[in-house]
This record gives sequence, structure tokens and C-alpha cells, in this order.
Amino acid sequence: MRFAWRTGLKGVIALLFVLVGFIVLTARHGDPKLFPAGRDGLEVVFVSNGYHSGLALPRRQVANLGSAKGLPALISIASRFQHYDWVEFGWGDAEFYRATPTPHDFNWRLAWLALTGQGQGSVLHVVGLDEEPERIFAAADVVRIRLSPEGFSRLAQKIEESFATDGDRRPQELGPGLYGPSLFYKASGHFNLFHVCNHWVADLLDAAGVPTTPALSILPAGLLADLTWRSGLKLARTQ
Repeated sequence: MRFAWRTGLKGVIALLFVLVGFIVLTARHGDPKLFPAGRDGLEVVFVSNGYHSGLALPRRQVANLGSAKGLPALISIASRFQHYDWVEFGWGDAEFYRATPTPHDFNWRLAWLALTGQGQGSVLHVVGLDEEPERIFAAADVVRIRLSPEGFSRLAQKIEESFATDGDRRPQELGPGLYGPSLFYKASGHFNLFHVCNHWVADLLDAAGVPTTPALSILPAGLLADLTWRSGLKLARTQ
């Protein structure tokens, strides 16, 4: 009995060492030339409801950058949501994302198909916000991230590339979103266990020079912990 217990303990310890090693080896260290930003920085907002995360960007900056860089998808989004101060972006499996507005709507069959890469493509969820994200998502975990202008530009470019555009390079609307003034759009990229919505957000932040760790980013809590530990960021609070 004692031998079995010791053997099991050694196995657990070995597994922990492998897990820690994997996390360390896959950690992306960011780019100190891009992040943290100076006084000329631009803010984006990380939003997590516990099982899904997204990023909110100031709409005016999205419009300015889209026009300056000639990014048709972002130009279209900035125009479509022109009456809002912020625009939130989320990415996910086409069928599972659209069928799961709340955790109560969770469908195991759709989740299994999505995680095993058997889904029907991917979508972007875009929401117009007429108040600060902290107020709109008062029950969520919200973190403000200050990026350099170049970091913001690279992040926005990644969002542009996430839209699957038509022959005229316009984003393809797929109908109403899950909440508020929102729409779904056809997206590029394939959803699976190794590339979930939180990995998509981590990839955007990595492009902006923010340190991220894919092994932790499979869950919003892991991505949030990574932002807290390595970047010194804190949860935003409503007044």
C-alpha cells in the first residue's frame, strides 16, 4: 500500500514538472519595444465572462487606423458601429459560439465537435458599446491594457486578418449577435482545442508586444493570471 502511494505521488510530481516545463517553454516574452506603452499609448480592454474572452477597442481609433492603413474590414466595422464609443471583438466556432449566449445554453455535442476541430468554420462577434466597458460588463473580469501606437496597429491588423471578406474585401455579415447592438461575421481561422477563443485573444496581444502563454490561455482565468503576473496589469473597477 505504501509502495503504491509513493509510486502515485512520484507520478503526480513528474506530471507537474512536465506541465510546468511545458508552460515555461511555450511562454512568449512579448516585445519591450511595443509594451508597456509610454504616454502616447492607446488602451484596449480585455473582457472575460469566465468561459470566453474578447477585446474592446475604442471605435474612433479603429476608424482612424483603418483609414490610414487601408483596412477595409475595420473601416466597415467602424462605420457600421459609428454611434458607439467602443467596439468589442470575440472569435469562436461558428456553430457553438452562436448557439451559446449563456452558460445555461451549453451544448456538449456542439462543444465536442468544436474542440475536436469538426466545426463548421469560425465567426467573429462584434458589439457596439455606448459606455465604458467596465460599466457594460460590470459582472465580468475587465483589464485595461495600454499599448504603444505600433502595438495597437499590429493588434488591429490581426483583427483585420481575422475577417473572412468577400470579393470586394468587405466583411460578411451573418446576422444578429448574442447581446446588445451586435453582429456575427464570417471569420478566418479554425477552432479546436489548441486554438480556442482565448488563444485568439492571446495572439492579438502577442502581436502588440504583450507577454502571453498559450498553455495558460486555453482558459480565460489562465490568460488573466498571465496578464496579472507577468505584465503587472490589474482588474478594472467601476466607480
